[in-house]
Amino acid sequence: MEQKKVTIAHLQEKKKNGDKITMMTAYDYPTAGLVDQAGIDTILVGDSLGMVMLGYESTVPVTMDDMIHHCKAVCRGAKSGFIIGDMPFMSYQVSIEKAIENAGRFIKEAGCDCVKLEGGSEMAPVTRAIVDAGIPVCAHIGLTPQTATKLSGFKVQGKDAESARELVQSAKDLEKAGAFLIVMECIPDLVAARITEELNIPTIGIGAGKDCDGQVLVYHDLVGLFERFTPKFVKQYVNLAPKIREALIQFKEEVESGAFPGPEHGFAMKAEEAEKI
Repeated sequence: MEQKKVTIAHLQEKKKNGDKITMMTAYDYPTAGLVDQAGIDTILVGDSLGMVMLGYESTVPVTMDDMIHHCKAVCRGAKSGFIIGDMPFMSYQVSIEKAIENAGRFIKEAGCDCVKLEGGSEMAPVTRAIVDAGIPVCAHIGLTPQTATKLSGFKVQGKDAESARELVQSAKDLEKAGAFLIVMECIPDLVAARITEELNIPTIGIGAGKDCDGQVLVYHDLVGLFERFTPKFVKQYVNLAPKIREALIQFKEEVESGAFPGPEHGFAMKAEEAEKI
């Protein structure tokens, strides 16, 4: 049975009813299809693809063309999930006009349902401008990987009262600016719970405790395909990397020994035709 397309109204209804929202990253056609078949509500084409797909040390080098390329693939693979395109570093910070132009590319060229951008209260004017242009915005506060250097690395944010108050205010400012959804990354559980309670829009946590309206993980972390490091907030549901490596080693050995391909992997020719060669 074909699943209905998830909409903003559907996500808002889930928050209202206290039903948890699921979000997963995807960066290509086959993964998007699997995530969609699992019934995940929202699919984030995150700029995390820079690290898990392209091999960069951070998300900073990711370009608009990188994002559009991967978003197109995901949009072809997912039919029901709500697809979020992640605006890369410097695609929305230069000017409001440039931010609107780049946000529009995610919708017009790639086929995404909305865009996501990082930052707190300082990004409220940009959020408002993009929303006023008719493009839904998902906000992202707490640990913002694009500006991790400014934050002194990949560290938990909002651990003291002052910075926690700033996070709460940022969430409110972004909601007021028109964001319909907000991702909260690596912030204390109590702060995330407070924000979730005070906002009318849904909150999605990643390292932000169980009281958020929903949860997101990076696909490659969940299935054990990213081996460089594993964040504390990750639950690895399966460890595929060793299994894939084992299969590749077995393939190599069988080719070298002559065991593969076998007769069952080839295509026969009639004897009378073979004689004519």
